[in-house]
Amino acid sequence: MNAFTVERRGSVAIVTFDTPNEPVNKISKAVGWEFEELLQRLDTDEVVKAIVIRSGKPDTFIAGADIDEFVQLRSVEEAVRLSRDGQLLMQRIAESAKPIVAAIHGACLGGGLELGLACRYRVASDHAKTMLGLPETQLGLIPGAGGSNRLPRLIGVRAALDIILAGKSERAKKAFQIGLVDELVPEAILLDTALAAAERLTRDWRPKRRSRGMAGALLDGNSIGRSIVYRKAREQVEQKTGGHYPAPLRALEVIRTSMSSGMSKGLEAEAQAFGELAMTDVSRRLVEIFFATTALKKDDGVPTGAARARPVRRLGIVGSGFMGAGIAGTAVLSAGVEARLKDADLSRVGRGLKLAIDILKGQLKRRRMTRFEFERKKGYLSGTADFSGFASAELVIEAVFEDLGVKRAVFGELENAVLPATVLATNTSTIPIGEIAAEARNPERVLGMHFFSPVEKMPLLEVIPTDRTSATAVMTAVQFGRRMGKTVIVVADSPGFWVNRILMPYLNEAGLLLEEGVPIETLDTVMTRWGFPVGPIALMDEVGLDVGDHAGKVMHAAFGDRLKPSRVIGVMRADDRLGRKNGRGFYFYKDGHKTGADGSVFQLLGVRPLGEVDEQRVEDRLVFAMLNEAALAMSEGVLRTPRDGDIGAVFGIGFPPFRGGPLRTIDAMGATETVARLEKLEASHGPRFHPAPVLEEMARGGHRWYPAGSGR
Repeated sequence: MNAFTVERRGSVAIVTFDTPNEPVNKISKAVGWEFEELLQRLDTDEVVKAIVIRSGKPDTFIAGADIDEFVQLRSVEEAVRLSRDGQLLMQRIAESAKPIVAAIHGACLGGGLELGLACRYRVASDHAKTMLGLPETQLGLIPGAGGSNRLPRLIGVRAALDIILAGKSERAKKAFQIGLVDELVPEAILLDTALAAAERLTRDWRPKRRSRGMAGALLDGNSIGRSIVYRKAREQVEQKTGGHYPAPLRALEVIRTSMSSGMSKGLEAEAQAFGELAMTDVSRRLVEIFFATTALKKDDGVPTGAARARPVRRLGIVGSGFMGAGIAGTAVLSAGVEARLKDADLSRVGRGLKLAIDILKGQLKRRRMTRFEFERKKGYLSGTADFSGFASAELVIEAVFEDLGVKRAVFGELENAVLPATVLATNTSTIPIGEIAAEARNPERVLGMHFFSPVEKMPLLEVIPTDRTSATAVMTAVQFGRRMGKTVIVVADSPGFWVNRILMPYLNEAGLLLEEGVPIETLDTVMTRWGFPVGPIALMDEVGLDVGDHAGKVMHAAFGDRLKPSRVIGVMRADDRLGRKNGRGFYFYKDGHKTGADGSVFQLLGVRPLGEVDEQRVEDRLVFAMLNEAALAMSEGVLRTPRDGDIGAVFGIGFPPFRGGPLRTIDAMGATETVARLEKLEASHGPRFHPAPVLEEMARGGHRWYPAGSGR
């Protein structure tokens, strides 16, 4: 394999890890065997007194373990052995007679950080791309190569729990501050600094570890203090996960065992927990999401070689409201482009620029950028009340009000203001792109880019080409979306596209349940307990009842009575309730924060809240409304693959990741059971629950959305 090369600098061996034909370094079984053999050879080399390990990749130290090997595991015993093998490799590094120093530049994650923890000393570059973390819980696992044992011993229990339980990664500066790395230096002197440390270690030098502070010492340094830390951590995990994600609690148990019974017992507990977690459905679903998002990073939405994307250096945005400003701020922050906002008058432009700058300020306050970077990126923002400057934009995104006539008028003006090659996108949530582009002179350059609000936080972007959009325009939009840090799916031009298409029947059903008197809190609690981050009623308040009202009418016109909205939003709008944006919705708000459900909603509806509710029936109606619509949309070709549908649901509306997405959920239940449950609901609640024909066909043939046993 030859993933490692060795050169000597005096008495120090420099080991460079550079896996052939791979973009990043990963720790696999083969890599582990090769490294162990190399260490054995260096052990017998009398000239070598110390070792420095570094990466040959440009911006990655080690990205982690090889996830492909997890997918191949078929039993708890196999997974336990994989963990034990990793532990033995790290133990070999930790116990090396010749001290090993890690020179870390770029991503140092998972198994990569576990290797770093096993080294005697760690030097990191202060580069923005140097990140250190243990993200295993995000895959439903725990650090299984000694990390759950070594990290709390190095930086203390509290700091280690903060990283391990949340699967966090820290920037190099923070890693240095908490003692995760011993020295922080510019990349240019990283190797020289690591070599100097290695030479000092050969002279029995003992590095001084950074102090954890008085509070950390008091809590971490005795069993009573640690008990308090463990109790608080458990409470926070249970509150955050709702019991759906077992990995953080298992990690907590392993750390507690390790710190109370010693590292030997801790390593045993770590391997056993890793093995058992690797076989859970939760871990399998999270690993599938990992593979799917990785694959989407390489998918430009058109056949390979069909076209080349236009490089985007300047972005134009028409409309400086909340969405337009969010797009501008995020584009400047993440994609590093110049962004120019346009609106009808300069006062609105000014407000939009302030909102965009606030996105940058948020990063500055969280110390994720320097003052110099803030001032530089702020200079990329500009505004105008006409189209001056738009001729130099390679991409323009329209983000005005959701009205077909207004959007067509904007595109008519745009085509006169930009160059013929400029890609024109509309940020619409429901209106078909073909209708917006119907009067365009160059429809081949028009498509949809549906961002979700707030743009700087929501990770999904739907790119929607029409049947006349060119491959170049699609690739330009997809690649630019990825530069903005988005997970991008390409969706067919159909009303509601994918996310709002499957969301609308779910929200409609919530409205119908409200009309029947189901309490607001019950509806939201049932669905957060099922795994959504917020319930359907809270979501309507967040999105805005005016937006929901408009979207509901568009979807009703497109799909008929099956998606007929309940009367709830109309009643709320008549009472001037917009949700969080004006502090009047289904919930009360104080200073923008939700404080409790507003019982007067039922007075407006003219119904009495129910005292007793069949919560299982509530759950079934809401869940199966969405699952059935997802199947219908897939059968109509709204998406290219089930993968895109599940990722879109997880990243777009917070569909529970541990369930894998709506299509994975149908597969887990089985089409036969899904159809039976829908038929039962149809008998009670009418034809809107009639099973999608594709589900009936799948049930007859025993088919699935994904091949059986597929982990990719």
